[in-house]
Amino acid sequence: MMDWIEQWREVIETWFSSGFRTLSTAASVAWGIFMLVVLLAAGKGLENNLRYQYRDDAMNSLWLYPGVTSRPYKGLNKGRQVITENADYDWLETQDQVIHATGRNSSRSMSVRFGARTGMFSMRASHPEHQYTENTQVISGRFINDLDLEQRRKVVVIGKPVVEFLFLNGEEPIGQQLTIAGSSWKVVGVFDDDGSSRETNMFYLPLSTAQVVFGAGERIDQLMFTVPAELDAEAGEALETRMRKDLGERLRFDPEDPRALRVRNNLVSFAEVQAVFTQVRVFTWAVGLGTLLAGVVGVSNIMLISVQERTRELGLRKALGATPTSLVVMILREAVGLTLLAGCTGLGLGVLVVASLQKWMPENDYLRDPSVDAQAVLIATALVVLAGALAGWFPARRAAAIPPVEALRG
Repeated sequence: MMDWIEQWREVIETWFSSGFRTLSTAASVAWGIFMLVVLLAAGKGLENNLRYQYRDDAMNSLWLYPGVTSRPYKGLNKGRQVITENADYDWLETQDQVIHATGRNSSRSMSVRFGARTGMFSMRASHPEHQYTENTQVISGRFINDLDLEQRRKVVVIGKPVVEFLFLNGEEPIGQQLTIAGSSWKVVGVFDDDGSSRETNMFYLPLSTAQVVFGAGERIDQLMFTVPAELDAEAGEALETRMRKDLGERLRFDPEDPRALRVRNNLVSFAEVQAVFTQVRVFTWAVGLGTLLAGVVGVSNIMLISVQERTRELGLRKALGATPTSLVVMILREAVGLTLLAGCTGLGLGVLVVASLQKWMPENDYLRDPSVDAQAVLIATALVVLAGALAGWFPARRAAAIPPVEALRG
């Protein structure tokens, strides 16, 4: 125990004997670890924010928006409105790889009244499967079901802001009658959504009922569906191409016409976002490790200088019986101790800064919940210590190889 204490006391004395040089080298290593921790946290914050932007919709979904043709097709002029109808929804449900299919009609706002309270809220009319494409969360009652569509029931599912606006006295909304655009509808459910307030400041109606009440006939504004979660971006692109081709034949438009059918392919979009995540991680590690490398080079330099300055001391130690191995261990102890101390200091400061950001940083559109993978940072710190050992190894071998007579003469 005493030998161990004496060895480390000697290391500390060596550090203090070249104070500024040791301090600057340790600071460069600590700064490298600190920057790596902060950059990793910032990268994670960016990734969390990008994922947050996509939280609203199912990532394994495709959305089809019929538009206006911009190319002639089989004798038909351009400028023709492409219209999807109930029959197209029925066809979509039978297609391979389609799991949850829904149609949707929307309006910007409609008058909704309960008692003396009247407000303007957006309307969506859909099939029951719509809640899977929008990640809609029913928090009370139920969502639209198949029986509602079959019997064209006048039922409504309302968002939390609608409840808060209409039911001021704490009334239970389920079972209440609302007047929507002049007709009465029964509330059967209340929903929430992880998206923006725009996604909850609305109400849902059965599509078949809304088509009759609002005179839409068989028309559907949008078709949406989910696919198996294991499909990758390449399979998503192939499915999109197939949908364009098949719907082009059904609805008589050129499948290559981008304006006739707009497709929102979340499989492809999310794959692109994940590619951005990968690039951010690579950039973060590249910058962080580059900074660390500069610190390790500094450790190597200071050990080379230390060995050169202590040539006579090392020769005297060998003349008094010190073995080459003991000299190597002594030099390595200095290098590893310095990098370990500096690395832990940088790690602690980095974690402290990240924790402060998590606690005090206001909500923003860039970083969300920045955090650090503890395992990754500890591995990085261990690598720095290993690099410090390697940085000290070569000067140590050089010191051990010097003949005592030459060292004492030098």
